Amino acid sequence: MPGASEGRRLKHWGWGHEDQQLPDEQVVQAAAGIRAHLGFGEGEVERPVPLEEVRLRPSRLEPPPALAGICDTGDYERASHALGKSYRDVVRGFRGRFDHPPDVVAHPRDEEDLSAVLEWAEGAGAAAIPFGGGTSVVGGVEYAGERPSVTIDLRALDRVLEVDQTSRAARIQAGATGPRLQEQLREHGLTLRHFPQSFEYSTLGGWIATRAGGHFATLWTHIDDLVESVRALTPRGEWESRRLPGSGAGPSPDRMLIGSEGTLGVITEAWVRVHARPGFRASAGVGFDSFQAGAEAVRALAQSGLHPSNCRLLDPGEAAFTGAASDGRALLVLGFESADHPLDAWLSRALELCGDHGGTPIGEPRLRTPPDEGDQSRGGAEGAWREAFLQAPYMRDTLVAAGIISETFESAITWDRFEAFVATVRRTAERAVAEACGNGPALVTCRLTHAYPDGAAPYFTVLAPARRGSELEQWDQIKAAASAAIEAAGGTITHHHAVGRDHRPWYDRQRPEPFAAALRAAKAAVDPAGILNPGVLVDS
Repeated sequence: MPGASEGRRLKHWGWGHEDQQLPDEQVVQAAAGIRAHLGFGEGEVERPVPLEEVRLRPSRLEPPPALAGICDTGDYERASHALGKSYRDVVRGFRGRFDHPPDVVAHPRDEEDLSAVLEWAEGAGAAAIPFGGGTSVVGGVEYAGERPSVTIDLRALDRVLEVDQTSRAARIQAGATGPRLQEQLREHGLTLRHFPQSFEYSTLGGWIATRAGGHFATLWTHIDDLVESVRALTPRGEWESRRLPGSGAGPSPDRMLIGSEGTLGVITEAWVRVHARPGFRASAGVGFDSFQAGAEAVRALAQSGLHPSNCRLLDPGEAAFTGAASDGRALLVLGFESADHPLDAWLSRALELCGDHGGTPIGEPRLRTPPDEGDQSRGGAEGAWREAFLQAPYMRDTLVAAGIISETFESAITWDRFEAFVATVRRTAERAVAEACGNGPALVTCRLTHAYPDGAAPYFTVLAPARRGSELEQWDQIKAAASAAIEAAGGTITHHHAVGRDHRPWYDRQRPEPFAAALRAAKAAVDPAGILNPGVLVDS
């Protein structure tokens, strides 16, 4: 069945598979524990509206007979492809609100199918929305315009097609999820080493289309750094770049597709740079008396040339909430990995740099052969944080049921402006939370997810009491205030969550107008009818 794997279906409204939804009594117990831990959240624990009680608007399109075998207009397919996975999306899906479901969901099996779907959509005057794992948190897959719409689910295109061991690269179809491509690369002793939080369900094509950030906290921080060439189909033909390790031949055709969010073409496959599977790991947790002291250590590490694979700094609030540390200090999750050599010297020097800024190790550093997949550690403070990180999307479904706002926003800023930037954005978010949710208990935390020699990516989490029925308005108020503060302080509206429809107002102000005009012209050239993901990045 489309959207299912091994007989399992993904939830039509939240994170994970239907069989991973906790029974009602366990949701109530979990909600009680979370409320006690946070100190807020009250009222009856709600239950999601079951699919059989959801009422979708009738489909306005009828697939042609030639495409009927790969198209679906059933309620499950349309509802499960209607929304992404932001807090706003999960709340609406939880309540059975699918205001803009696609009229048809197409599951092309190959490029020939995809080309036929695009031709039909253009002829029918329908919007065509590329869909990978549906994990967008910025409104990237919800089309709310007047046209009928066809969502194009690419997950049947999920194979590793070719491996070049000499160049250490692989040609992979865009619909491959993180686990699926890793499973196939493992047969060749290789790995992509790109582990976004959505790894379990998101796809290679989605990572490329959204310029996703991944596993490496320094050096290869984005999927950009792992892409060798990209192939896409547009309404006006194929778009495929030449495979090269680098090129100075004008603006890059790859870089134009990376981050294009489905507006310039539907990505079908890519050559990506892969790695030998790591055989050595070294990791440690380091405590700091303040978040800023930890940030100074992160800057030293980013400028040292050591290139730690993990260098994530949690403020005291996030460290305590995730159970990674409870002593009121900031926590640096630090790690190195290599397929070539032991890492004792790298970790030792990194800990010296941390010590220069008042950092002290938490527990004993770990030097070992790694587990099969994932991040740096399976134990200690680092392991506790990693487990909380992976479980966060699942837990948010319970937080919605418990009446707790749970959402994030992120940015990037240069080191010379870092301290003032974080303080301003945090203060603005806290004030907005108080205005939207009342002056009672709430939590605004910050962590650094990626670090560069010239700056870092602060990532903020908001946990606050929700007013039942007003959650969307509350979050919109908080998000608007935080986004305005980010813009005013000179940060980017997004470091790795993409633009989608949610970030368009701030993205439009952030980019130079001549560039916007060039982007509109490029879209007009490859998509003259404006069918590809309308409303994202540019207006058709």
